[in-house]
Amino acid sequence: MLGSAFHRSLIVLASVCAVLAFAASAGASGLTRLSTDPFTNADAQHRTEVEPHALAWGNTIVAAFQVGRFFSGGSDDIGFATSNDGGSTWSKGVLPDVTKRVGGKYDRASDPSVAYDAAHRLWIVSYLGINAGSASFTRPQRIDIEASVSSAGIVWSEPITISKGGHQDKNWTVCDNTPSSPFYGHCYTEFDNFAQFDRVYMSTSTDGGISWSGKKATADAVNGFGGQLVVQPDGTVVVPVLGLGTPKAFAFQIRSFTSTDGGVSWNDSVLVSLVQHRFPNGGLREIVFPSVGIDADGTVYAVWSDCRFETACAANDLVLSTSSDGTSWSDVARIPIDPVASGADHFLPGLGVDKSTAGSSAKLGLVYYSYPDADCTAETCQVDVGFVSSTNGGSTWSAPSQLAGPMTLRWLPVTTSGSMVGVYFATAIVDRSGVGYPVFAVANAPGGGFLDEAMYTSAQPLTGGARPARSAGAHTGPATVPPAAWSPGHVTW
Repeated sequence: MLGSAFHRSLIVLASVCAVLAFAASAGASGLTRLSTDPFTNADAQHRTEVEPHALAWGNTIVAAFQVGRFFSGGSDDIGFATSNDGGSTWSKGVLPDVTKRVGGKYDRASDPSVAYDAAHRLWIVSYLGINAGSASFTRPQRIDIEASVSSAGIVWSEPITISKGGHQDKNWTVCDNTPSSPFYGHCYTEFDNFAQFDRVYMSTSTDGGISWSGKKATADAVNGFGGQLVVQPDGTVVVPVLGLGTPKAFAFQIRSFTSTDGGVSWNDSVLVSLVQHRFPNGGLREIVFPSVGIDADGTVYAVWSDCRFETACAANDLVLSTSSDGTSWSDVARIPIDPVASGADHFLPGLGVDKSTAGSSAKLGLVYYSYPDADCTAETCQVDVGFVSSTNGGSTWSAPSQLAGPMTLRWLPVTTSGSMVGVYFATAIVDRSGVGYPVFAVANAPGGGFLDEAMYTSAQPLTGGARPARSAGAHTGPATVPPAAWSPGHVTW
């Protein structure tokens, strides 16, 4: 456990950390707004919140996200929204001492990832601390990987450095929370170095995220980014990642690598699948990151956006591959949200797995963004947020529910890579409750000279699915099932 000095620091931080508790009441749309951008500085785009990650442990849910997005990268700070009562009420605020806006040393912050360390009873949010190299911010001087920790997800520590220097990117953190694991209480952070063609690195903590090891590459020095890691019950760490091939043979791939010795070393990466993908029309910012979850038996689920099942790659579906060991992966299966050749485009998945369920009874929740018409333009694209679920490990899926939308691209903040809601998302599943909380960005029409994009969730119960997943190689029509087998469209098991 941590010393008293650390806990005293959390008490002091409570007086400077802006936190607001409020009841989680759903509006007419059935959504709950979790947070709103509190900043007003003219050099960022307000009011905007983008790119959330969310995790549940016990009765606590923590979401973290960028607040006040800049065109050229990063945000004013990392915001959070936390519920300690299973989603009934929430507290919100921003992490203290990160950026200069809140008394920290960094110009901007980005890419939050939420983890929980059950052994040390600490929440961890890792993120990028960004210092500008020029007034135009075209080339950051330094990007560090940082973390803040909290005992209850409300009051957060000052930043703790995971890895310093260079142009580091796309961090993701997870902890080994199985008491019988030989590495119980180990936490792991994945990130990449842009200057080395996105060479992937790993760092390990054994004290709740207070200190971290030096960075280590995989045995084959894999290049990629956007890895989302999970830990199996025996302590094996599995890291699916968007692989990039080599500078001379660039190709999007889903790859996976493992560690079986608590992060002392990292094995060669293996190919999960080549990626076939079309970027969404209209200039929406999107990257083909895998969204990853794990069930109680250690089965790993990876979902990404892929167009292999559509003729001439005309639109993207969401697809699924699973593994029991992180090395051998199943054939890629289509998640049948819409019929093949429907013209709808699906991307930016956020997977959640109920970790108290497993195998043929594993419960999965999947939030995602979509266009009803893949051939839309910047002026006509309509952005929706949808949700599907499965009660049998992804063998069948519910009918889709529309959670939000349509939104227009002009309602979103603009970045150097397009209009932005985020490049990764998640669904937090409350332990043993069957209740899922997808956390996602929703934009309303701007007003009063400000944008209006904020973090939302739905607190409705999750319902089970019925459509069979489409097997690899199929280009036929939608799966058909008796009408009684279809979900009524609610966001519950």
